[in-house]
Amino acid sequence: MRIIYKLQQEDGWPPVEEERLWAVPLSDEVVRIANTPWFVRDVAVNDLVGVEKDSSGILRPTEKLSWGGFCAIRVIPSSGSSKFANLQEILDLFAPLGVVGEGLGQFGLVALAVPPGVDTVGVKRLLSKGFEAGWWDYEEACVGGSW
Repeated sequence: MRIIYKLQQEDGWPPVEEERLWAVPLSDEVVRIANTPWFVRDVAVNDLVGVEKDSSGILRPTEKLSWGGFCAIRVIPSSGSSKFANLQEILDLFAPLGVVGEGLGQFGLVALAVPPGVDTVGVKRLLSKGFEAGWWDYEEACVGGSW
């Protein structure tokens, strides 16, 4: 099942007006998010979200009910850096830390899902190192107390 978030655009970003997220239904009014968002803020894997169908029958979020423990981080490689030939190389840097994710070549970004219990200090250190080296910019799209 998918739920569809309407996005607020500013200066053309994000480059889409809506984002569809995979979700597991827990009831008619509650779903568990099943993938890391590319653009939606304050939502991550395993979060519980209230939903309702709109007049067209599309499932829309109403509110975030609880945090599921994952953090969502977006990494955007710097256009001036030739450090990474492809987005998979960025994912490979984070994999030893227990972080999973996916690259979206169409928009040149990586969405990382940071599970609970991983070395968040190490993840932050790597994010900062890449930022300071000019490899990428990043956004903490959804983080919790463990971050």
